[in-house]
Amino acid sequence: MLKLTTLLIILAFGTSSPLAAEVEGGLTHGLINPGFHEKPEWFKNSFLDLQEDLQEAVEEDKRIILYFHQDGCPYCAKLLNENFAIKAIVEKTQQNFQVIAINIWGDREISGLSGERMTEKSFAATLKVMYTPTLLFLDEQGRSVLRANGYYAPHRFMAALDYVAGKEEQIQTFRDYLAKVQPVAASGKLHREPGYLQPPFNLHRTAQQGQKPLLVLMEMKQCPPCDELHQEILSNPDLQKTLQGFDVALVDIWSAEEMIRPDGERSKATDWAETLGIHYAPSMLFFDSKGREVFRSEAYLRTFHTQAVMEYVLSGSYRDQPNFQRFVQIKAEQMRNNGETVDLMK
Repeated sequence: MLKLTTLLIILAFGTSSPLAAEVEGGLTHGLINPGFHEKPEWFKNSFLDLQEDLQEAVEEDKRIILYFHQDGCPYCAKLLNENFAIKAIVEKTQQNFQVIAINIWGDREISGLSGERMTEKSFAATLKVMYTPTLLFLDEQGRSVLRANGYYAPHRFMAALDYVAGKEEQIQTFRDYLAKVQPVAASGKLHREPGYLQPPFNLHRTAQQGQKPLLVLMEMKQCPPCDELHQEILSNPDLQKTLQGFDVALVDIWSAEEMIRPDGERSKATDWAETLGIHYAPSMLFFDSKGREVFRSEAYLRTFHTQAVMEYVLSGSYRDQPNFQRFVQIKAEQMRNNGETVDLMK
């Protein structure tokens, strides 16, 4: 594990948002957005001196959760209104963690674990926060032991709390832990459509002219969010059209089937998923014509953001605009200017 201070050096990201300051009461320029919410009163009232916060947490035999959020974030609203409305989740969080809220567009000053000073938005940018909410779970030395990029449904969020509170990272990966405690029934099948690439997979990219970018859906059979993705979101006619711009492969992250990866290497599907650090299903990984991963989504997304992720890659915008949140805001603003109402949770 790298210390958080090391991560601050090696990770780079974009800039702040001109629209974020204009969000009030969940309404931004005509967008339907229920995401403006006060944090629970039991969150730590931190002065954002992380050295001091870490010391206090250790003294209370607790660990730290850094909660990255933004105003107008519907997935933050789900976390606060749904997950933290469940008594068992609240009690487990309060008992084992101190939660520190950090606004990814904020200007408050943070003192890092090595005493370095920067604004909230610079801190979030340096940690390459792509989605809100993002939760960074720290151990007693300030090392990141788990990172939840995006919203986790209550059952998975409880599993994350149990994993970190129980110091399971000393024994196994979160991915292996989830496989043992998978708590929700699902359809028990992979939603592999006829138009997708079919196994045995040869995903090697040869940079031939006209080759489509590759979208790899990392899923598993017992996966309610995977069912929702295919039954409710990817069935959308607009998304169906967008999908035609990709070669699509659905990879079972627990399959022992041999495959050829986009970089040309051979491995079992499950070994590749482990190498990639996949612990959320469904995850969407995008590869260019040279087999390089250019972007990934490993968060719970509804239709608007799923469409935005695909357009971000398909348009090549990731090359010029490294800040996905800014891309989303520009897309929403353009839709509004065309007279469309943008429902972020549709």
